Amino acid sequence: MEIYGRVRRAVLVEGRSRRAVAREFGISRKTIEKMLRYSVPPGYQRRQPARRPKLGPWVGVIDAILTEDKARPAKQRHTAKRIFERLKEEHDFTGGYTIVKDYVRGEQLRGREMFVPLVHPPGEAQADFGEALVVIAGVEQKAHFLAMDCPHSDDGFVAAFPGETTEAFQQGHVLAFQYFGAVPTRILYDNSKIAVARILGGEERTKTKAFLELQSHYLFADKFGRPARATIRATWKDSSAMHGGTSWFRFPAQIAGMS
Repeated sequence: MEIYGRVRRAVLVEGRSRRAVAREFGISRKTIEKMLRYSVPPGYQRRQPARRPKLGPWVGVIDAILTEDKARPAKQRHTAKRIFERLKEEHDFTGGYTIVKDYVRGEQLRGREMFVPLVHPPGEAQADFGEALVVIAGVEQKAHFLAMDCPHSDDGFVAAFPGETTEAFQQGHVLAFQYFGAVPTRILYDNSKIAVARILGGEERTKTKAFLELQSHYLFADKFGRPARATIRATWKDSSAMHGGTSWFRFPAQIAGMS
């Protein structure tokens, strides 16, 4: 499912040719065409895991190249593409470029000090779940809310739900996109269990099926880490309350009957 979304994004968002994408992912152009017709595979269930070439004995070769590169000037270091070419020419590597690129990138990031940027480019957003006490029909109770904000424009949206569920996660995104009038180019998340099934190490994560389907449909990129905490102003007068353009809580219809 993750490859499905990556293929759709490569063609529909990045504007790459179907031929180039088919060559990179090792699938036919006919399959690419099918992927572009639907945001999720229609009625398709894989019986066996996809066969992917493994680096196996070539990992040591890549590590040796990257270690040697540390003593070289930055402009003289190997790119992932050059490492891939050397593996094919010198070590009879039969796998694809993508698996080499992903491994090299992971090794380069490993141990590197990471910072959350204070300047955010336009179109990027961050999202996270939170809790708040609310009063509905005179009764104080707990609500779970999905907050999404765009740091560049300092605009934000919050939708409250009875529980922190997959359905709430997905509907919160849909409502946020409707509010902003567009889909962010990339969204930064905390390691929510709704989006991440498990963390394999470093930055490698197994994403949930529900998250991959949402991402494949709306074609936004993701980044996982802890979103910067932001102060969100809210008005609690009623389900349609807005106040001077500040961020506000909108209660979906089903929350009205929450007890």
